[in-house]
Amino acid sequence: MSEIDIRRSPAGPAGQATPAPAGHNGGPPLDQEHTPEWGNDGIGNYFYWKAAHRAAWKNPSPGIVAFRIRKAERLGLTYEEYTLEILERGRHLQIEDVERIAEIKRARAARAVNHRT
Repeated sequence: MSEIDIRRSPAGPAGQATPAPAGHNGGPPLDQEHTPEWGNDGIGNYFYWKAAHRAAWKNPSPGIVAFRIRKAERLGLTYEEYTLEILERGRHLQIEDVERIAEIKRARAARAVNHRT
């Protein structure tokens, strides 16, 4: 039987020049603790929230989209800001909600400044 030639890349994991020890498959280190998608605090209602989020952002009917766009433009908000307010607070914004609308606009301006830097 002939001798098997083991080929190794010149640079190991994370750019190390030393070759991996015998029996190492080049995978991620096993000493790092795995964090599941739902975090370390237990699964709780994770899948319920995930399904609710998916259902909330599912494409609404064209009539609802048109209504929200008109309402958002009337209030000086974007469609996403207006829809997010409905999803977060459970109510439609009105002209009388001056303070909340101003708060949303300030948050938009802060995001724009953070995005530029």
